[in-house]
Amino acid sequence: SGARLTQIMTVTVNPAIDVSTSVGTIAPFTKLRCAAPHKDPGGGGINVARVVHRLGGDVVAIYPDGGASGRLLRALVDREGVRSVAVPAAAETRQDFTVLEESTHRQYRFVMPGAPLGEREWQACIEPITRADPAPAYVVASGSLPPGVPEDFFARVARAAKKTGAKTVIDTSGRPFKAALDEGVHLIKPNLREFQELTGIASADEASLIEAGRALMDRGAVDIIALSMGPQGALLITRERALRADSLAIEPVSVVGAGDSFLGAVVWSLARNDSLETVLRHGVAAGSAALLNPGTELCRPADLERLAPQVKVVTL
Repeated sequence: SGARLTQIMTVTVNPAIDVSTSVGTIAPFTKLRCAAPHKDPGGGGINVARVVHRLGGDVVAIYPDGGASGRLLRALVDREGVRSVAVPAAAETRQDFTVLEESTHRQYRFVMPGAPLGEREWQACIEPITRADPAPAYVVASGSLPPGVPEDFFARVARAAKKTGAKTVIDTSGRPFKAALDEGVHLIKPNLREFQELTGIASADEASLIEAGRALMDRGAVDIIALSMGPQGALLITRERALRADSLAIEPVSVVGAGDSFLGAVVWSLARNDSLETVLRHGVAAGSAALLNPGTELCRPADLERLAPQVKVVTL
């Protein structure tokens, strides 16, 4: 086959460099002497791409890179072996940082405001989807929107993907999330709070969640819902089927990146044409595996393989 097939493209319009460190005790007005920092490339879609690549999937990450920290972001993505379409941007890419307090094992997450993007810059984050030849099977747009990017950005991504025949996966929240569903997408991965906010239901019982999910499907908003519920496990809902997986009992080292790991494994598994049971099992195993690693390391394939057989999936 001539051109190289990119199975999965990810779009991250609000990327970050994730800096993680630790300190004995957090106290005011003193010099807090930290451990050597660890730096990872971050932002929803970049994290999803890191997971897909680790699992052996073919993936390209699209993201803006601005200033010196944008060059560092690109170098960190390259270091992981993930292919990039880096869109040059004027504003400096943000750096977020996570501090683990060793004495209490509490994790503190400091999230900086996103670097603003101009119209040409955010539009350049959508163009590679339409230019890809052959078209990708999946386009994953994930994370939040920085200043300057319109609320319907994810809807525009979905529209561009549809024109090429790609399936759109969206992981975001609030009004940008609703706008994407008005456009219609293939898969969403909300957590319970995001799903309740989206559907306007207060209930958390399975029957109500499934009913609310199918109502979205009936209006053509989405085909598959992967609903992550933390300690309560996860649901996978389609028009015909509803599957439930229990979460694994894991003492979390870090809660950062569990959702991105879950989504990365789900999309990788779907792209391999796995059964829905296997897709959900991989997602829950990857989300659980991410909890084992400090900072923003995400899941390791060996942990996913070890944990996947332990995930119990039942048909509802």
